[in-house]
Amino acid sequence: MASNQLDQDAEHLRLLSIFHYIVAGVSAFVSFFPLLYSGVGALFVYLARQPVKPGESPPPELLGWFLVGFGIFFAIVGLAFAFLIFLGGRALARRRHYGFAFAVACIECIFVPFGTILGLFTLIVLSRESAKRLFLSAASAGPART
Repeated sequence: MASNQLDQDAEHLRLLSIFHYIVAGVSAFVSFFPLLYSGVGALFVYLARQPVKPGESPPPELLGWFLVGFGIFFAIVGLAFAFLIFLGGRALARRRHYGFAFAVACIECIFVPFGTILGLFTLIVLSRESAKRLFLSAASAGPART
């Protein structure tokens, strides 16, 4: 019975790692959307520096720079989060760094809906004693493969 549970947990960890890779890819794609704000901000900056017709006011240049910075900042944060999810999936696949995989699963729960679902399922699997044993046996087996 214990061997059956270990096999089941190994399969669950394998599937969770695949889903982590998929969600990381979706997150990386979505993280480029804030760059639309940067594009609008760059347009504001460009229009603010053009000659103005009498009676018209240019868009505020400061707002343009704010939008450029806003978009770039959130794109970088999104890409960093996607990379974190990817590393969490890699930790699950290799059964290494249990604490890191657990922490990533907790952080994922903030991001509705896919992160919440994936994070909860990951936390459920990682909370099992048999899954913890898989991580311990992989750690004692030797150095990680690349």
